[in-house]
Amino acid sequence: MSIEKDDMTTYVGDDDAEKPQKVTDELPPIIGYPMKLIAFVMRQIVMASGFLMAFTFGAVVVIRYGFGGDLFAYEEWLLAFSIVGFFAGAVLASARNLHINADILGIVIHNPRMIWWRGFVVLLVELLIILFMVYACYVSLLDDFSFPRLRSTPVLRIPFVTWRIAIMCAFGFMAMFTAAYLYVHIRKGLGLPLRSETLKGAAK
Repeated sequence: MSIEKDDMTTYVGDDDAEKPQKVTDELPPIIGYPMKLIAFVMRQIVMASGFLMAFTFGAVVVIRYGFGGDLFAYEEWLLAFSIVGFFAGAVLASARNLHINADILGIVIHNPRMIWWRGFVVLLVELLIILFMVYACYVSLLDDFSFPRLRSTPVLRIPFVTWRIAIMCAFGFMAMFTAAYLYVHIRKGLGLPLRSETLKGAAK
């Protein structure tokens, strides 16, 4: 599977279907390519966790009602996979700028300059909130490591800190993609050419 291929296209332009490039294409390659790799890994995690949850619930039904048995402590390791899969999906949503926000101003504002400022404020607020969440996760991890023994699940003894680290990483990745959209938004507002436009001009 290619890292470059992604069926769900992100439109960087404002409702411009002629610009199907992803936001990572507008970044310097040294930043954009690792972020493409992150998005690729998140897609694999989402697919794997989704398959695992569906397969496990099916197996539980068959084993429990078909054979009268039970799948040993599946709730514990499946919880870990579902949490990681959920936040991997959140990273993908940030990579495609698909998070839902209840912003009614996008409907009532028609002035291009005000539309730009509205987008800037929304992206900035999103970024600040996500950065706060990264900090909150960091504080939570410090609390976990302050105990002489890490708290864990009762049967399989899976440390809670493992998926809390994954959650903090996910929020960090979300902050990166949101910052990328903010960067592109600022460049468009300043009238600076996007990287894709520069490459297209050079090709001509």
